[in-house]
Amino acid sequence: MNTEETIKNQESISDDNQDTDVKNTQKETENPDIQGGQESDSPSDSESSEDVKEDDNPEVCEEESEKLRSELDEYKDKYLRLMAEFDNYRKRVLKEKSELILNGGEKVISSILPVLDDIERAEESMTTIEDSKSFQEGVSLIFEKLKTILEKNGLKKMDTVGEQFNVDFHEAIAMVPGQPDELRGKVIDSVQTGYLLNDKVLRHAKVAVAE
Repeated sequence: MNTEETIKNQESISDDNQDTDVKNTQKETENPDIQGGQESDSPSDSESSEDVKEDDNPEVCEEESEKLRSELDEYKDKYLRLMAEFDNYRKRVLKEKSELILNGGEKVISSILPVLDDIERAEESMTTIEDSKSFQEGVSLIFEKLKTILEKNGLKKMDTVGEQFNVDFHEAIAMVPGQPDELRGKVIDSVQTGYLLNDKVLRHAKVAVAE
C-alpha cells in the first residue's frame, strides 16, 4: 500500500508542475514585452533619436548656413543702399542751404533797385537844381518809397523814445543824470535807430537812458 501511495503522489506533483508550465507559457505569450525585460524602446525615444540624426545631418546644416548667408547679404545690400541715399540727401541739403545763404537777399535787393535809380537821378539833378524845396520833397519821396519796400519784406522800425530800457532791444551808450523820477530807466534819446526783421532783432537801437 505504501508503494502505491508514493507513486500516486509523484504523479500528482508531475501534473501540477505541467499545469504551472502551461500557465507561464500563456502569460509569456500574452505579454511578450515581459520576456527578457523591457527590450523594446518607447516611441518617444525612437523619435528623439531620429531628430538627433536629422540635426547631425551635414546636408541640413549646409542648407541652413546657405540660407543665413543669403539673408545676411540681403541686409547688407539694403544697408549700403540706405547709406548711399542718405549721403546724397545730405549733400543736396547742404547745396540748397549754401544757395539760400548766397541768394537769400536777391528778392530784397531786386526790390531796392528802383530806389537806387531814383537816388542816382536825384544826385544828377543836384548840380542844376534851383528850387531846394522841390529837391527836398523829391528826397522825402525816395525815402518813403525805400521804407515801404523794406516794410513789405518784414523790416520794422523800433519805437524807442519814452520806452523802458530793455537789453533785448536797446544798447545804452549814455546815461543822462538829473532827469525827473518818472523818466528814470527810460530811453530819452535814440542815437541810432533799431530795426526788427520778421519780429526778430536785426539791429539794437543805440539809446541814451535817464538815470
